[in-house]
Amino acid sequence: MSTAPAPLGGAAAAAPSAARPSVIPLAIKEKGALYAAYIPLFKNGGIFIPTTQEHKLGDVVFVLLTLPDDPQRYPIAGRVAWITPPRASGNRTQGVGIAFPEDEKSAHLKAKIENILGSALTSMRPTQTI
Repeated sequence: MSTAPAPLGGAAAAAPSAARPSVIPLAIKEKGALYAAYIPLFKNGGIFIPTTQEHKLGDVVFVLLTLPDDPQRYPIAGRVAWITPPRASGNRTQGVGIAFPEDEKSAHLKAKIENILGSALTSMRPTQTI
């Protein structure tokens, strides 16, 4: 009877979830577009990305986010937490909502986005998600 540990990177490494994460550049040029894409209901914030690429809940996605009037690109390694399928009701755009991870960079980005949006955060205008 063998008591040797299983090798590292065994079956789990071959699982589909181990596939290479997507890298998606997203440049938001206007405050209105940022309002429509931002997801404040996620604990650490999040962003909606219009895409026809197929994703599953929990998939890791790397986003290179550019905000209005800001030349900096913010790299975010988030997880798919929202999916809007093709032909969704209400003429919603197909895409995915990416939940920001719980880290200092994401907290800074969330604060920056919420500062840009200001009082628009309490608006009742429709968004791309909730």
